Amino acid sequence: MRTAANQLLATPTTPAVHKLPVFHPLEQETRTAIPTDAAAFHLNRKPQTLRAWACLENGPIRPIRINSRLAWPVASIRALINGDE
Repeated sequence: MRTAANQLLATPTTPAVHKLPVFHPLEQETRTAIPTDAAAFHLNRKPQTLRAWACLENGPIRPIRINSRLAWPVASIRALINGDE
């Protein structure tokens, strides 16, 4: 038999809230390199696409590897978006 307290704990009262990441505009970015998810956002690609570029070394820009993590140069992203590369 369930008590009233157990019923309150068992039933969800609010739906799960999914927070979307917030990325700064590329013009306001002060870092020299940004993580994969931010770079993918600015390039309008999925993060897995950028990881494939890094692994296969066949993408339009190359990441910097820092302790087995990927960092994407902001200058290269800006140049790619502006059509300089």
